[in-house]
Order: sequence, then C-alpha cells, then structure tokens
Amino acid sequence: MGKYLNPGNEAFIRNTKKNYIDKTGMIEIVNDTIGSSQNLTCISRPRRFGKSFAAQMLCAYYDCSCDSHDLFDQYEIHKSDSYEEHINRYNVILIDVAGFISTVKQSDEQQKMSGIPGMIIKSIREDMIRMFPELSDIPQFEDCLLKCVEITGHKFVFIIDEWDALIREAKGDGKLHEAYLHLLRGLFKNANLTPYVVAAAYMTGILPIKKDGSQSALSDFWEYSILDPDGYTKYTGFTENETKKICDQYNMDFEEAKRWYDGYSIGDVESVYNPYSLMQAMNRRKYCSYWKYTSAADALETYISMNFDGLHEDVLRLIAGEELEVRTDGFKNDLTSFQNKDDVLTLMIHLGYLTYDAETEFARIPNEEIRTEFVKLLECGQTPHFAELVRASQKLLQDTLAGNSDAVVEAIERVRKSNYAPAYYNNEQALRSVIKFAYVICMDKYMKVEELPSGTGIADVVFIPKRKTPDPAMIVELKWNKSSDAAISQIRNQDYPAALENYGGEIVLVGINYNDKTKEHTCRIERIVKYTS
Repeated sequence: MGKYLNPGNEAFIRNTKKNYIDKTGMIEIVNDTIGSSQNLTCISRPRRFGKSFAAQMLCAYYDCSCDSHDLFDQYEIHKSDSYEEHINRYNVILIDVAGFISTVKQSDEQQKMSGIPGMIIKSIREDMIRMFPELSDIPQFEDCLLKCVEITGHKFVFIIDEWDALIREAKGDGKLHEAYLHLLRGLFKNANLTPYVVAAAYMTGILPIKKDGSQSALSDFWEYSILDPDGYTKYTGFTENETKKICDQYNMDFEEAKRWYDGYSIGDVESVYNPYSLMQAMNRRKYCSYWKYTSAADALETYISMNFDGLHEDVLRLIAGEELEVRTDGFKNDLTSFQNKDDVLTLMIHLGYLTYDAETEFARIPNEEIRTEFVKLLECGQTPHFAELVRASQKLLQDTLAGNSDAVVEAIERVRKSNYAPAYYNNEQALRSVIKFAYVICMDKYMKVEELPSGTGIADVVFIPKRKTPDPAMIVELKWNKSSDAAISQIRNQDYPAALENYGGEIVLVGINYNDKTKEHTCRIERIVKYTS
C-alpha cells in the first residue's frame, strides 16, 4: 500500500463507520466507461459536496492491493452486473493536488508553485519504485507506467482530487497553468501510452476544465459540472429522501433542514442538499450557516466588488428573493478571465452560492444558509451601494413597526425611482418587487414567505421573526388601483393572521396600494396585539 500508488481502502472504511449514505451506485457509471472512448471523466462541484469522499470510494473499489468485497457487498453497487468484473482489478494512482499545494506552502525550502507538476511525477515515481524496485533503472515516468502494467497485469485508474486547485491558487500564473495542463495531456492524450496504461481517469474539482480559447484544454475528458451533471445528478449531494432519513436518525426537524440546506435544483433532481452543512447541523444539533468555515466564502466580496454591468444591483435582487437570467457559456473556467457580470455569476454557481436552472437559464440563492452569507456581506456596508440600501431599509423597517405610514410611502417611492425597481411599473407584481427590495434588511431578521395560504385567502408577503425577539411579525397585502384600506380589510376579512396562530406575538398589518393614474402609493398600518384565533 502506498501514498499515491494503490492507497487501499482504509480512508473509505473510516468514513463509512457512522450513518453512511450509500452513493456506491456512482461506481457503475464509471465502470461503464472503462475500455471505451469515454473513460476520462471530470466532475466539478462546489466545496463540501462530497467530491473527496467519492474519490476515496473509487480508490477502495478499484485498488488491486486490497480486497474490498466485505466493504461493498452491503451496498448498491453489489447489485450491478459490472461489480465483480472491476472490483480490485486495477492499479490506482491517487493525486490530491491540494495536498501538494499544502506541502509547498509548509516546506522549509519554500519551494515555488511552479515546481508542483514536477513534484507530482517525482512523488508517484518514488512510490512506484518502493513497491517495485525493478523500476528504479527506468528514468522516464511513462516507461515506468508501462513496465508496471507489464509486471502486475493491471492497468491504471487515475483519481485526481481537486484537479483545479493549482489553477485556483496560482490564478495569475499562465506558465504554471500551461505546464500543469501539459502534464495532464501527457498522461491522457498520449497515443503511445494512454491505450496501454489508462483504464479510466476520474478527476474532481470546483471549476470545469479551463478553456483554451473556446475549447476545453483537455478535450478528451467528459465533463459533468454543476450546470449539467447528467447521470451523476443524484450523486451530487443528499437527495430529499436521504435527508429525511438522516433527520429521522438524529431526531431533527426535516422542514428546518430543508429551509437551511435545500434549494439546489440540479439536473432532473429538484432538491439537492449540501452534505457537509447538513451533517454539521446533525452532529452539532443546530441549524445555522456552516458555509463560513470554507475558504470560498472569503472570495465572495471580491467578485461582487468588481460590479460588472451593475452587478451590485443584481446581488441585491438575489438577496431580496428574485431570480436572474445568467448566460453561462462565456465563462473561461478560471478566476481571472471575467468579461462581464454573467461570468462572475457563473462562477458563483460553480462555487455553490447560486443554484441554476438549465432549462430557464435563471439563477437564484438556493437556501437560508447561503442567503445568510449574502446578508452578512450586505450588512458589512463596505460597498457604498449596499451601505446606502441597508440604512434606508433599516429605517423603513423601524418606521413600519412604529406605524409611520407616511415615511413608509416615502421610502417605497425612493425605491420605485431607483435602479432596483422593474423597468415597467405596471402591475401588482412590479409593486411586489419594489416591496421586496425596500424591506431587504428583513432577510436577516425575518423569514419571508410569499403567497402564504391563510384563513380563507392567500397573504401576499408574510415576515416571521427568525429568533426570539420583541420584533412583531408582519403581514403585507398589496393592491393595484384600489386602496390601502381595502388591503387591510382583506387581511382582516380573510383572516390572514390565522397562519400565525402558533406565533403568539404581536403582528403588524401593512396595506400598500399604488394608483396607476395618480402615480402615488398609499399605506395603512395596524397592529394586532397577542393574536389568537
């Protein structure tokens, strides 16, 4: 057993000892590629979506230096026709690119990133020689691979974890990028080597393969990104049924888990949960944002601050609950070649900050966890656009809770005349959009529910306090060419507060109307004290 050559199955065994969610069905998809022209696979996912865990699983299954039958016989892959054909039948080379970067950063010799491609080859070759001393007289790495196949009778399965870490860490070093890509091309696009050595390759990363011009720099790889995962969709994260089982095991509220960690619509699966955050919540018995513990969160402000083509306003729309159309095809799959805001938004999709519907081409913030991170950015106030809106929204909330209807009207008028309002202000939906922007600060303190069935009708917008605070709940009813009095009457007559009968606190009723002829808003505010049905 080596570090890079045939690392065995111990890592996967450790991770399956407690409440393992069976994702071994993915192995069958990889098995189907072996011996075909589609045997080079690249999977890109956001951080904390189980990429490294999947790599450990594949190592354990394919590694010919161990017997993993007892491990996999209990799982889904055991039912596959290809199970026995491929289990423990290959030499495995595992390359953890992030591990090499960490070694360089911690080295007393202060080696430069530029030496990493050579380090990778040198480290694997040394591992091979330790296991097969007869390779020591063969200077060329490619010849070592060929000789190893001859000695063992087993081809190689290459597993490269976080393949793009070098692209991301050395994001401005074009020469290093080219050297690294040249290394990968040499392994997987060498007519004198690849057919005789490579049974399959499986790479994971956050970013898809970097584009060389308009094409992938490693064109022989079949890519399955977060934008189009194809058959790997249900292995991207936890599905809804899997999440329900986990919540039952830990006796945790499933609906809260859904609110915090669901929201990723990937391929034909509408509900995909962040595995890392969900398990953190289960083990800590607390629903909150665990996204902050990943380094990707630190980069969010940097990308937003670029403010391509009014990106600030679009981010505020996302925070307010809107969706944005995003063109993803121009993204160069790196962290420097941004041409417009679509490129930045596409990067946010790959990083997991946004979820994307490939059919509609619209993106949105997926869940409460990610929305919390966006709101923190907004509240920092380091960007003038954000700081101004936060101050105005905070004052609007204070005026609303104080019953100052004239001030509420003035605030709504300001938003109506700003860049945050729809270009065509001609219906109640446009008014709703303005209201969501005006009350954007509520996204931190309140859970917002639109179109909430209640009493004998449907409330337009309901704000429910997230934490135990003295702040009341709010029910907002919108009217177009009617009156704010009519809005309040509808709230009362159709008993909208019934939806909050378990809330037990005060409720502020807000009726807002826009008159298309006079071009004026009106507002009426009332308060219900300690509502009971």
